[in-house]
Amino acid sequence: MKKKPIVVFDFDGVIVDGLVEYWNSAREACLQLVGNEKFEKQLPLIVPIAFQEIRPWVKDGWEMVLLAAELLRADSPIKYPKQFSDEYQTNCHEALKFWNWNPKQLQIALDNVRQKAIQKNKAKWLASHRPFSGVVDRIQNLNDEQIEWAVVTTKSTQFTFQLLNHFNLLPTLLYGYEGGSKPEILLEISKDYLIKGFIEDRRSTLETVLNTPSISWIPCYLATWGYLKANDAQKLPAGIQLLKPEDFMYPVADWP
Repeated sequence: MKKKPIVVFDFDGVIVDGLVEYWNSAREACLQLVGNEKFEKQLPLIVPIAFQEIRPWVKDGWEMVLLAAELLRADSPIKYPKQFSDEYQTNCHEALKFWNWNPKQLQIALDNVRQKAIQKNKAKWLASHRPFSGVVDRIQNLNDEQIEWAVVTTKSTQFTFQLLNHFNLLPTLLYGYEGGSKPEILLEISKDYLIKGFIEDRRSTLETVLNTPSISWIPCYLATWGYLKANDAQKLPAGIQLLKPEDFMYPVADWP
């Protein structure tokens, strides 16, 4: 039986810009974990520059809470964002040890803060996410090409569903962080669908897909409108195409 074509999207950084919400939630989760009200004034309500600059290196939501905590620590390398980013994994590992935290604990704290924010004022929480220009309309138009679409994200399924619903977007498939790694999920999707493209703003994730033999055939696209690092768009390996907003508006068959 012929498989239905499908395009798979990352969520935050491809469909929506959730930086403001991420900071608000990470900040609140951090303050709850450190348990000391005196720290509140040390974490501004406006997204800190360091947080913005390090965002392209973040893979999972719990890392945001850790970055917020590091902004409280006087001797943290996060005071120098480039230095922190250059050794991102090492610095996160050291930060976890310093705070005596673990990723699961931070993710639970982040999810709890989000849940409370939704219960308190759902409209405000939804409004803190901004869809990238033209993306919602373009996704909705995939139906005209008889192409299904899916979302694979490191945000929770529950919160992603509410946001997609808010933007009148109803994917055929939706996988949050609970579903496993993105390569695992893509392999699962490929069993029932012909993946015509995987759109992501993390180059390293796309490179992982290329280096996974079972899914290396999937066309990979790096979204230029997302949270890209300075050199992400340079010297892309074969198998990863740069997807600019104007290219994204063309029919899938005409993408680079």
